Amino acid sequence: MIAGRPDRPGALFVVATPIGNLEDISARAVAVLREADLIAAEDTRSSRVLLERHGIGTAMQSLHEHNESALAARLVDRIRQGQRIALISDAGTPLVSDPGFRLVAAVRAAGLPVHPLPGACAAIAALSVAGLASDRFVFEGFLPARAAARRARLAALAAEPRTLILYESAHRIVDSVDDMVAAFGGDRPATLARELTKRFETLLGPDLAAIAAALAGDPDQRRGEFVLVVAGNPDDGAAALAEGRRLYAALARELPRSRAARIAAELSGAPRRTLYEGDD
Repeated sequence: MIAGRPDRPGALFVVATPIGNLEDISARAVAVLREADLIAAEDTRSSRVLLERHGIGTAMQSLHEHNESALAARLVDRIRQGQRIALISDAGTPLVSDPGFRLVAAVRAAGLPVHPLPGACAAIAALSVAGLASDRFVFEGFLPARAAARRARLAALAAEPRTLILYESAHRIVDSVDDMVAAFGGDRPATLARELTKRFETLLGPDLAAIAAALAGDPDQRRGEFVLVVAGNPDDGAAALAEGRRLYAALARELPRSRAARIAAELSGAPRRTLYEGDD
C-alpha cells in the first residue's frame, strides 16, 4: 500500500496538456505533474514525449476507455490514502472526447477533491479563430462513424441556431463534410481547423462548399486532426419553434397542456401560444 505525504491531502488534478505545440502548457500544470505521486495518462508513450520535454519524471499509469472502469476504484483508494494523482489525455483537456469521466465521477462520489488545471482545448482553440459567432455554441464531439447514423444526426442538427463544433478524423473528414453540405447547404458559413498549433496548421473556409472543394482538390488537406466549426441556422425563430413543439409534445403526454406549453416555451424560447397549433 502506497501512502501519500502526511502534510498534504490526496486529490485528483485534471490537467490540460498541449494539443500540438509542446510549449502550450502552464507553469502550474508542469509543477503539478512534477509533484504528483502518479500521472494517469491516456497513452503513456505519447505523454512521455511531453514529460521529457519539461523534465518531469513522475510515474505513469495508463488509463483509457478500456480500463478506466476497472482502475477507478483503485485510484480512488490511493487518493483516499493521501496520494495526489494527475489525469492527462493524449492532448488537450481530459474528458472532452477523451477518457476521464468515470474516474472524475468516482472521485467526486467518494467525497474527495478534484481540481481543474485549465489549458489547451482544440474545440475552443478552433472557435477562437473561426470568425463565427462564439457567444452561444454546441460541442458535438465526433459524429457517428456509420453513414446512416451520421446523416440522421446532421439532419437533427440542421435547425440548431447555435454555432456547432465537431471533431473528425482524417479517414472520415471528406464524407462528413459532404454530408454536412447535403444537410446544411453548401453556403452555410464554416471553418475547418486542421493540425492546430502544429507545423501544418491550416484554416479552410469560408463555407462548407469551399471546404469540400479544398478537401477534394488537395490530398494534404485530408491529413491530420480536424475541428469543424459551423455557423448555426440563421432562422432562430424556426429553430426555437421546432424545439418548442418537440418539447411540448413530450411534456403534454405527462402534464396538463397549459403547464406543458409554459415549460416548453421557457426552455425553447418559442411563444407559448404557437405550441398549441396542430394540437387536437
